Amino acid sequence: MKPDILVTREIFDDVLEYLAGHCAVAANQGDTPMDARTLARNLADKAGVLTTLGDRVDADLLAGCPRLKAVCNIAVGFNNIDLAACTRAGVMVTNTPGVLDESTADFTWALILATARRVVESDAHLRAGEWHGWYLKQFMGADVHHATLGILGLGRIGRQVARRAQGFDMPVLYHSTRQADPQVERACNATFVGKDELVARSDILTLHVPYASSTHHIIGRQELAMMKPGAILINAARGGVVDDAALAEALADGRLGGAGLDVFENEPALHPALAGMRNVVLTPHIASSSTATRHAMAMLAARNLVAALTTGQPPHLLNPEVRAGFPAEGPGPHAR
Repeated sequence: MKPDILVTREIFDDVLEYLAGHCAVAANQGDTPMDARTLARNLADKAGVLTTLGDRVDADLLAGCPRLKAVCNIAVGFNNIDLAACTRAGVMVTNTPGVLDESTADFTWALILATARRVVESDAHLRAGEWHGWYLKQFMGADVHHATLGILGLGRIGRQVARRAQGFDMPVLYHSTRQADPQVERACNATFVGKDELVARSDILTLHVPYASSTHHIIGRQELAMMKPGAILINAARGGVVDDAALAEALADGRLGGAGLDVFENEPALHPALAGMRNVVLTPHIASSSTATRHAMAMLAARNLVAALTTGQPPHLLNPEVRAGFPAEGPGPHAR
């Protein structure tokens, strides 16, 4: 008998067909977002679920889902999931690493260039019929070539961003929780420095860290005050790693040259001051949103879910300690 699963948001037809070959699927192809109560009701009798970043999985939800065995997130990040609560409940959690690195790095560069060269602002000016001809000091921005690029978090995505910087002849500085291997530094042409030095020396500072209690407001008022006058901040990582209120203040008083933001605290809510700022490029969490990459993410999450429910061995398991309680032929019910 096929296990019952829930797909919380619309996915690609072929991914749905793949899942249907292994599971009894309840799919939300109408793409109506589920609030906590609706998600709990729809998930109450399910063995597995394909989630997105908008779906909160916590102890309260798990308490009403006694058959749940696997939560498979269509994302690299999983701050929407209480991993400890899932582990206590014996529920496997997976993510989708690797498949979105290149696309997210590409988009980081889109934010860098759009912010530095005032692309969005000048586009709006032109569309509004306000352009009346060329003049010397029109929409002057900052050069990207030869500027110092700072990368906070030299993981998979950060490394791809660094490699792209070589085409712009940029010195690259980075800071991570631990220094990368020498061969990685050479491949990225990147130099390890302390966090304070990174913040103070970067002309363009881009963030590539996961969201956790340790990274909450890792860029706050203190760090923003340390940045160079006119520096640019880029965040295509996670909302909450930047203090958005402090950033809005730094932009409003002219300390920073601009910001390119794909993620926000409390998204989809947006700090109201940011929306009216001309020196800010805002996008709705789409750094991985190329057709090929989003399809690969969905398919990887689906394969994780099928593996979790059939073998108990999904390839991208975030809490492997739960496998100890599962028989070889497949996972068992919640550990209570």
